[in-house]
Parts: sequence; structure tokens; C-alpha cells
Amino acid sequence: RSQVRSDTITFSAVISSCEKGGQWDKALWFFNEMAQNKLELDTIVLNAAISACEKKGEWENALELLVATVEGKVEADTITFNAAVSACEKVGEWEKAMQTCSLMLASKMEWDTITSNAAISACEKGSEWQVALHFFSVIKQGTMELNATTYNAGISACEKDGAWERS
Repeated sequence: RSQVRSDTITFSAVISSCEKGGQWDKALWFFNEMAQNKLELDTIVLNAAISACEKKGEWENALELLVATVEGKVEADTITFNAAVSACEKVGEWEKAMQTCSLMLASKMEWDTITSNAAISACEKGSEWQVALHFFSVIKQGTMELNATTYNAGISACEKDGAWERS
């Protein structure tokens, strides 16, 4: 009988499958197993684990995984941060979404439309239309292209709090 060797590629495939199947808890378990077995934790594995959490609104677990990037255990990219911001957005944790955006800036990560949309939407879900509008105006002053989703998130934030005149 041959024995299958567990390696980074094997774990990565399993974590990606867990993410696609909505099994965030199993994705985290396998991620932690990789760390305990001293297997290489790479950006792809991290993104799959955070995305698994994001899809189920497990923002606290997503942010906990993001801490691994700050501690230098795993390298993050824009996708990593976007998944973490989106996890916060799903449950209206606008302050955590904004803190994650700040961490993203401090990490010199490049923002994209997904980042902006998720952050504004998090403010909208948290009934923080002033913060959403401020964030929107800051983005608009930059070089990033805004799309219909960005404008809709800003309008929706104002509409939810009855500040539709500002939209």
C-alpha cells in the first residue's frame, strides 16, 4: 500500500474545495493543520481560507487569518484584503471594514473597485451614510475608476438613512 504525502499543494486543493463548498470551519481546520505541520502557507491558501469565511459572514475568523499577514507568516495581496473587507461588509461591520482598509493602505496594497464597493456597502449596512459618503468622495478624488456598483452602494447608504438629497 502506498501512502499519500500531505503537502502544500494537497492542502491548498482541500482548502479551496472547502471554500467552494461553503465549509469555512473545515477550511480553517486544514489551514491550522498546515501551520502545525510546518507546511508552507502561501497567499493562495490564505485567500481560499479567508474567502471561505467571507462567504459565510465569518468576519472575525477572516480578520484573525489576516493577522497572519501582519505577523509576517503569510504574504497578502489585494484579494486577501478584499475578502476580509467583504466578510465585514456581509454582516455590516463597517468599523472593522474601515480598519481593514486602513491596514490595507498601511501595507501598501493596491486598492481596486472591489475594495471600494465592499467598504461603502459595509457603511450602508451599518447605517453610516456619512462615512460612506466621505469614503466615496475620497475614492472619487483618486485615480480609481468607479463603476455602477460603487455609485449604487453610495446612493443606497444615503437612502437607508433618509439622506437621499445627498445622493
